[in-house]
Amino acid sequence: MKQNITLLDGAIGTQLWAKAEARGWKKEPVWTYNITHPEIVAELAAEYADAGSDIILSNTFGANGPSVAKSSSYAPAEVVAAGVRIAKEAVAGRGIRVALDAGPLSELMEPYGDLEEDEVAAIYREMFEAGVGAGAELIFLETFIDLAMLRVAAEEAVKTGLPVFCCLSFERMGKTVMGNSPEDMIEELEPLGVAAVGMNCSLGPDLAVGVIEKFAGKTSLPLIFKPNAGKPVLAADGSVSTAFSAKAFADEAAPALEIADYVGGCCGSAPSYIRELAGRIGR
Repeated sequence: MKQNITLLDGAIGTQLWAKAEARGWKKEPVWTYNITHPEIVAELAAEYADAGSDIILSNTFGANGPSVAKSSSYAPAEVVAAGVRIAKEAVAGRGIRVALDAGPLSELMEPYGDLEEDEVAAIYREMFEAGVGAGAELIFLETFIDLAMLRVAAEEAVKTGLPVFCCLSFERMGKTVMGNSPEDMIEELEPLGVAAVGMNCSLGPDLAVGVIEKFAGKTSLPLIFKPNAGKPVLAADGSVSTAFSAKAFADEAAPALEIADYVGGCCGSAPSYIRELAGRIGR
């Protein structure tokens, strides 16, 4: 096992929707909860802190300008700043870092879509300025499927002077749906001065291990491993559960603890999954 593994958090979106549903609230884009129901956002951040997370991601994954404008009357900077502040207040005094979280845009860049590089850069710049202003300590770029878009976002993120973590979302054969490989990612992002690279989402821990193994020995950068809890399982009664329990998730993720420096969970995972990982690394 690697020494000094840093624990990330788990899913934010699926967990916040579960909290909202339990209270009878309408299912909204989760970033709206930063404004309408900040108490559940703070509650989740504290739960991950209690479980052992060393880094908490802000509830800002999809809070980019176009998405916020499409679904609300809020200002994107307002939503992003609120997400960072809520997380920081929830874990204050515990030595836990808060990362500004940002995901891909819903539209594709040229030549596959209509977005131009300068438009994409401006959208991310707005997010980063708001998050940094609210006190984010690093920037976490995740779930990208297009390396070109991730590169543009990373270039803007590096300009802030904060550490920048970058994750692509790979398919089981080790490439994104746009055809990007771990080797492509390293070649493109390492010269930018990012702080860490790796994978998140798409795959459960069993298949994700094969992806993180493709990074091993190819870069001196720290590696990130943040898989899903597997594809959702629909029961006969209509209820939905995750394919991997917290224990099964940690069992399958065990080989990655020999490779990755930053380990956590993505969709479907919960604080119990982080607590299980914490136990595996001797916390």
